Formats: sequence, structure tokens, C-alpha cells
Amino acid sequence: MNAAPARDVPGFDDLGLDWLRARGSVKWHRPERDVLPAWVADMDFPTPTPVVDALREAVDRRDLGYPDWPDGSPLRTAFAKRMAERFGWAASAHRVREQTDLIQCLQLVLHLATSGGDAVAVQTPNYPPFLATLRTMNRRAVPVPMRDTDDGWRMDFAALDTAVKRSGCKALVLVNPHNPTGRVLTREELGEIAAVARRHDLLVVSDEIHAELAYAPHRHIPFASLSEDAARRTVTLTSATKAFNLAAIRCAVTHYGPDRLLALRDAQPPDLFGTVSPLGVVATLAAWEHGDAWQRDLLTVLDRNRRRVHAVLRDRLPLLRHHLPEATYLAWLDTRPLGPAEPPVEKVLRDGRVLLDGGTPFGPDADGFLRLNFATSRQVLEEILNRVARVLGGQEG
Repeated sequence: MNAAPARDVPGFDDLGLDWLRARGSVKWHRPERDVLPAWVADMDFPTPTPVVDALREAVDRRDLGYPDWPDGSPLRTAFAKRMAERFGWAASAHRVREQTDLIQCLQLVLHLATSGGDAVAVQTPNYPPFLATLRTMNRRAVPVPMRDTDDGWRMDFAALDTAVKRSGCKALVLVNPHNPTGRVLTREELGEIAAVARRHDLLVVSDEIHAELAYAPHRHIPFASLSEDAARRTVTLTSATKAFNLAAIRCAVTHYGPDRLLALRDAQPPDLFGTVSPLGVVATLAAWEHGDAWQRDLLTVLDRNRRRVHAVLRDRLPLLRHHLPEATYLAWLDTRPLGPAEPPVEKVLRDGRVLLDGGTPFGPDADGFLRLNFATSRQVLEEILNRVARVLGGQEG
């Protein structure tokens, strides 16, 4: 994709601060009024019109009774269709199950497939709730550090193989596209992971929630689509919530590759892990079936914003390490070359009044890193970057 035009995009750049601050979601509601938030992975953009229209129509019909889904919700077929159309993956609708949240999907799979004390390999840095889940569930996290190279963040496949073998891992939690580094793994890289999984008989739990937020020429490849062996050992987790800014609808899907695990899941009491809201299904279907035009505009804005973040940081903070994200709306910044004397999250908040995320919640060796959410308007992003560059610029040298 070429550099985005230098024009504002209606619906994405005309966001007033008063409107943003009046929102009840945690991103803008929790910080003090003079703070600009760029922390939690939630976009600032309004809900896509097709989703709002579909929800309004359902409410106007007063149609809020029990849904008649004897064979599962319509999401199962819609998911399989979208995977085939978007990624060429022949996912089976019969293997799809609905849940209320991606983290719940992960927790349920770990509950069914592993036991307390079992080792689980995980890329680091990583999404903090995933790492917290492993601790809370008494699963032994085996970090496999991503390597920061001149060409961007890379997985160390030899280290993955060694860690899995040495620790006796039962599963690998794979995040692709990767949060927080923004890497999109290539087919060759995924093949290396598949070889490790086959060699050590690993269950692969693949978080692909950012799949539709990859920037050309990078393209997401579902891990389960690699081969018959990969399909049989992979559980795929995803949702429309990231690509369409719908976190509050609480709707996600899990595609179960292993027969035994799917049978075990279906043998549980049907409501033990909660049931998905019909309105969440309505919103997801509307996004997948009618939201593509909105998403194309979104990717234009996000592509422009990621390039702007990269350019400002390169020009104003040349010592700071940062790679242009290949996917997501998150930038992962290494402030350690600047020699900060205190955690950068705290300094940027105190001196710049910008709330970012980062540090130890993202795993071992994440001290000194910041995660910046650039899914906001041009004007808000410019102010965020100006404040961050000003505060961190005083530390250079």
C-alpha cells in the first residue's frame, strides 16, 4: 500500500476531544481530563454505521428473546465464509463455537487441554492479559523472546525448539499478527513453528484477532491453513472486535482443530462458560457482511498514522528503536537507548500527560518499552506524538 494521502478522512479525523472524553469506555473515562490516552487497545473511531443500523433494527423490533439456534449461532457459517474469502482457509463451520471474549476463549482451551503446573510456550513480549491468565491458572509460562533485528522483530525458532523440549511444553500460545510488535509472520516462519509443533506434539492456540489489520504487502496466513497436521493440532481464536472497534459487544469465536478437544468442549454443561449475546452476534454479522467499506477507510487512516508515528520518532528521537508495524494499530517503542532514569510510562504520564502502556506486564525484558495506540484522529495523534517526543527528547544522550 502506498503512503496514505495527506487529507483528513471524514468519520475518522473529525473527532472532538469533548466527544472522546464523554465516552464511557475505559480508555478515555479512566484518565484525568488533561491526559491524552493511547494505552489500551481500543480505537477512538465511532462504531461502523452498518453495525449501529443492525443493532438499532434488532432493538426496534423489540426482538430480545431467546434465540432459536439449535445448531449454534449464524456466526459459525459466517466465520467459515469469511476465512475462505479473506484468507483462502477452508475452516469448518461445524468446528466453530461462540464465546463472549477472546481471553475467555483462551482460558477455556487451557482449562480443557492442560492441567495446573503444565508448561505453555508463549512469545514475549506479549499481551498482558494472556500472561496474567497463565499465572492465574497456574500454567508455567515458558517465554520465547522475540528478537529485535535491523529488519524488525523476528522469532527465534531454535530457541523455541529448545525451550519446548527442555520444559516439556504441552501447548504454544501463538499471537499472529503479533501484539505488541506488529509483526506478521510469513508462511516460511509459520512453517518453522509448525515443524516444532509436530516434532513435540504441541497444541497450538493461535490468537488471530488482528488478522484483518495487516498492511500490504504483508498478509495474514491462518496457522491452521498450513497443512493437515497443523489443522488437526490448532485452535484458532478470533473476533470482529479489533478490526471493527466493537470491544463492548463481547463476542468471539473459537475454531477447534483437534477432534478430542472439540468433543471435550461439547461434553461440558452447555452454560457453564456462558453464552454469547444475540446482540453480539448481530453486531459481528453486520461487521463481517456489510462493514468492508468502513474497514477500507480504517486501514487507510491506520496506514497513514503508523507512517506518521514512524517518521516523527525517527526524526525527533533518532536513538529510540522502533519498527514500522506490519499489522495492528500499536507501536512498540524501545526507549532504553535514551537512557531513561525511570519507567517511561510514568515519566510520559507525569511530564507529558499522555497515558501509554508498557513495561513488565508485557513479560521479561519489557522494561523500558512503551506501547502506543495510534488508532485516533490526525489531530489527536499529532498532539500525542509532540508530547511524547518532547518528554523523551530531554533524555537523549
